[in-house]
Amino acid sequence: MKLTIRVMMLLVCLLPAMLLAQDEESAVRAKILALEKAWNQSYKAGDVKGLASILDDKIILIEDDGSIKTKAEFLSTVRASTANDEQVAPESLAVYVYGKTAIAMGVIGVKGKAGTHRERFIDTWIEKNGTWVCIATDATPIRAGG
Repeated sequence: MKLTIRVMMLLVCLLPAMLLAQDEESAVRAKILALEKAWNQSYKAGDVKGLASILDDKIILIEDDGSIKTKAEFLSTVRASTANDEQVAPESLAVYVYGKTAIAMGVIGVKGKAGTHRERFIDTWIEKNGTWVCIATDATPIRAGG
């Protein structure tokens, strides 16, 4: 009986902390979803300043052709390619939160003069000085039927 009471008291004490952790994770997930949406909108609009604000200065960008770009190199391609490529809303997007790190994974369609194709992407976000920034991104083309 005393053991049952102790266990119940422990659960009552831990419950608020568990609920707070769930609320914090939900808030981070919502923040990352909003940042992913802002990324897509900024890219589509050719808003280099908007993109620069959400990408870490040391970001690792792996393009769909396997090349690696710095932040400056990527932003310069956005200026040049925005008129040719239009990034549309993700077809799917999931966010996984691990404390001060979040992983966003999904599928996005890209339309341009060369046609339409789909890419699977994964973005790694961290909270840095109170702001969430993307530190790594990778895009892999999805073959037809895949």
